[in-house]
Amino acid sequence: MTQYVRDIMTGDPVTVQPQTSVTAVARIMRDQDLGAVLVTDGDELRGLVTDRDLVIRSVAEGGDPEQTTVAGACSDDVVTVRSDDELNHAAELMREHAVRRVPVVDDGRPVGIVSLGDLAMERDPESALGDISVARPNP
Repeated sequence: MTQYVRDIMTGDPVTVQPQTSVTAVARIMRDQDLGAVLVTDGDELRGLVTDRDLVIRSVAEGGDPEQTTVAGACSDDVVTVRSDDELNHAAELMREHAVRRVPVVDDGRPVGIVSLGDLAMERDPESALGDISVARPNP
């Protein structure tokens, strides 16, 4: 049976504007237990920022995280999929571009994110990655 991105994606993605401070984005990630948020300008996807991006592209550069905007920390060359794309296509894109998360965009508007963890839980829930992806972090 063919599976589609919509079957496993995390819908209703958290988005921030490009001018949002790195500190504000880090707090959103902490408070909502997220590893990535989408950067949008209105309804249009401009990029994706991960917790690692914040550290590597902002904190490690020595900038003031209150004054530095997420625009400088996000990946703006983002690979996307549609919710009606086959899951195999999303997996191939992740492999080809060496990414762990892919925004889902329908009609030019971000509607979700599909992650490597989502794929692992769907395809091999007994794998180490599947187990880790399901586990909740300890406080």
